[in-house]
Amino acid sequence: MILGLPIHALGYHQGCWRLPEVPADGTLDFRHAADCARIAERGKFDFLFLADSAAVRNLDDPAVARDREHEQVKNEPLALLCALAMVTERIGLVATASTTYNEPFNLARSLATLDHISGGRAGWNLVTGFSGDEARNYGFDAVPGSDLRHERAREFVDVTNGLFDSWDNGAFPRDRETGIYFDRAKMHFLEHRGKHFKVRGPLDVATPPQRHLPIITAGYSDQANEFTAEIADAVYAAAPNLDVGRAYYAAVKGRLAKYGRAPDSLKVLAGIMPFVGRTRQEAQDKFEQLQSLIQPEVGLGMLRLHNFPDLRGHDLDGPMPEVELSRGRYDMFSDALLEKVRRENLTIRQTYEVVAGGFWHLGKVGTAADIADTMEEWFSTGAADGFNIQAPYLPGSAADFVELVVPELQRRGLFRTEYETPMLRDRLGLPPAVSRYDASRLRQAGE
Repeated sequence: MILGLPIHALGYHQGCWRLPEVPADGTLDFRHAADCARIAERGKFDFLFLADSAAVRNLDDPAVARDREHEQVKNEPLALLCALAMVTERIGLVATASTTYNEPFNLARSLATLDHISGGRAGWNLVTGFSGDEARNYGFDAVPGSDLRHERAREFVDVTNGLFDSWDNGAFPRDRETGIYFDRAKMHFLEHRGKHFKVRGPLDVATPPQRHLPIITAGYSDQANEFTAEIADAVYAAAPNLDVGRAYYAAVKGRLAKYGRAPDSLKVLAGIMPFVGRTRQEAQDKFEQLQSLIQPEVGLGMLRLHNFPDLRGHDLDGPMPEVELSRGRYDMFSDALLEKVRRENLTIRQTYEVVAGGFWHLGKVGTAADIADTMEEWFSTGAADGFNIQAPYLPGSAADFVELVVPELQRRGLFRTEYETPMLRDRLGLPPAVSRYDASRLRQAGE
């Protein structure tokens, strides 16, 4: 079982930053990130994950109370992970970077540098960008269309991996006697000329320890799923229940064969938002405390972001009015949410509390055994190869998970007791990356 810990904010519950034990300035405080990293490494997690969108989003929509949220202002992921590499030894470090708002050479330099600094622990959460606010920060009037973004992303990955292949193994003799620092015969100009990029190379950073970094994606559109099946080593998944999780797992893995890939070459990592206690009552108390901290402005904004109309001015404790959902990136979740609202006659307040409590992050309240039961069922019945532990608040929920749930997973033989290998690629069960030039030589030799 693979475990990742997102630490891009103060937790996944929108009320978390108002808890007295959570550092309200933690999104910009390196000490907070370092505390979270050490906790995850103590729990033998596979990787830390920093989600990112280079914008403060939705400021033009008065129905979204961004000024009452904690995750919009944060540190840049690659710089932060380089610093975290210095206070950790084994845990993987996965940074979000967009193929729409970066250039391959600059990003390849940064990712390769992180891989060197961390000793082969870097990973790339590849996104194409969904936010209009982010697009406007990079000179676009709107987000480019999905087909164009994914077309660019495919070429971007090809160029990036080509740059990682700039140097063959043994390209740096650094021979003081001969005075030869690098072997030109083992250096390659990429000379890429494509539709979106023209890059000569070589990369001015030596080959990353992993050669090609693991690529993790997310998204539910047809283009995103096709891209995942073609390119990704792992994919972040979100599902409100086991049936949806199994359906997604089967659907995305069912696309792999057309690219000559085996089912286990792509790891599906489901999100789970655990509210864990030593007793069920303790877990419930933690859950209810967080729910009590949701400000109505924030709750209504959450519904707005999930395709609901502006519900300001309505009685929060009255029935949900007849609404027509807009269409957007959360269609699957908003449709399921509205169905639940109608089925259970939820009020507006109850509806946003459902969202805050982990409706599409697989919110689970209970003891370590309860949480482990859910994870084991998903893992053993074709819904997940691992999980992103979306801690409700940091660092406390992460510490609870490491102290209570990890030993239970270990007792069941589902999770490691020690790190087996230093490289993130190896830990994710990926084969060694092969340079395109070595692969070409092997083909020519008929091997």
